[in-house]
Amino acid sequence: MTPPKTLRQRLYTVIFEADTRAGKLFDELLIAAILSSLVVVVLDSVESVSRQHHATLTQLEWLFTLLFTAEYVARLWCTPKPWAYARSFFGLVDVLAILPTYLALFFPELHALIDVRVLRLIRVFRVFKLTHYLAEFSHLGRALSASARKILVFLSVVLMVVMVMGTLMYVVEGPAHGYTSIPVGMYWAITTVTTVGFGDITPKTDLGRAIASLMMLMGWGVLAVPTGIVTAEMVGHQGKPAPRVTTRTCPHCLTEGLGTEDRYCRHCGQALPDHQRDPGH
Repeated sequence: MTPPKTLRQRLYTVIFEADTRAGKLFDELLIAAILSSLVVVVLDSVESVSRQHHATLTQLEWLFTLLFTAEYVARLWCTPKPWAYARSFFGLVDVLAILPTYLALFFPELHALIDVRVLRLIRVFRVFKLTHYLAEFSHLGRALSASARKILVFLSVVLMVVMVMGTLMYVVEGPAHGYTSIPVGMYWAITTVTTVGFGDITPKTDLGRAIASLMMLMGWGVLAVPTGIVTAEMVGHQGKPAPRVTTRTCPHCLTEGLGTEDRYCRHCGQALPDHQRDPGH
């Protein structure tokens, strides 16, 4: 027989998991609050709006900060290992989301750092349980990891070309045409080979323009090669089934994405309490 849930267990399920109706509603409200707080910060940075509604915006900002502070305290209270959560990625982000408001009392210039709350929107993946998109992100991550060495070798070749061409343009054009040093020449080579072309430095001699034309043509390859490498790796990993992703969390190590029928955490090996299983899933 499953033991009755305590208040901390029920609160843990609601706050840390989105596989239940209450948990999903909590995260949806949390994301709405985060977005609203970001809107307040953005509006407060507009001088015309801030001049007329600064007091109201300040009150709203403190309201959101107090709500997020209460939410953070609730997370620490309901998790069996508060210090482990405080040191986790989301725990640190939660602290950074509320700390700037309090520090702004003593250092007003830190107020803009409140925008770090946008990091908390990562939870949107948990709310809507975008398993398909999470699987695609995982697929892309495996492809990038597998092609990392090839891309690094390619980038090293590009760096050598940039250094040679930047030095050559320094010799050909010289300080009279804006190429005052080799780093400036390399800057021009980077903006040209990546097809950005700011136009702040341009070749004036015929030889310099010929070199610039060659760099522009090379730019196509710079864009195409890493794309082809990653695409080839993605095709190679295609067809491999991805595991079903959930928001079920281990209360001991805070590992997320455990299976609905798992009895033990696959990361730390601790037994999972029965109260985490949702019969509807």
